[in-house]
Amino acid sequence: MPQSFSCAPLHVIFSTKKREPFLSDPQLRKEMHAFLGEVSNKLACPSVIVGGTQDHIHLLGRWGKSITPADWVKELKRVSSIWIKAREPRLGSFYWQAGYGIFATSFSGIQSTRDYITGQQEHHRKNSFQDEDRSFLRKHGLEWDERYIWD
Repeated sequence: MPQSFSCAPLHVIFSTKKREPFLSDPQLRKEMHAFLGEVSNKLACPSVIVGGTQDHIHLLGRWGKSITPADWVKELKRVSSIWIKAREPRLGSFYWQAGYGIFATSFSGIQSTRDYITGQQEHHRKNSFQDEDRSFLRKHGLEWDERYIWD
């Protein structure tokens, strides 16, 4: 019987609404990363690593065969928003930004992307989320409008 295979590593990036530092608590941030990894796995998009800072997420995962990238991110955000509001009632105003970035990574680039995500705390001592996002957009040849990218 024929089989279908997929090995499409994708680097997903999204921020909290208006880059609010909702994930300032290191323990809560660690739990959010673990939770997002579990949700991604349940969506048949195996996570390699999830990381980020107090205001944004980086997830490296393998895009599954049964879901669109847009639905993958939509579900990650939806389920994690419900989870964090139940986990921390004081974060009732928690929201993710409406947009996101998804960038293809080659199989051979998984380790360097993994290292990049692991180094987020250090990286953001020097660079803002906005500068990081612009850098990814330029690197991947994408155009954007500053009026609509930061919600």
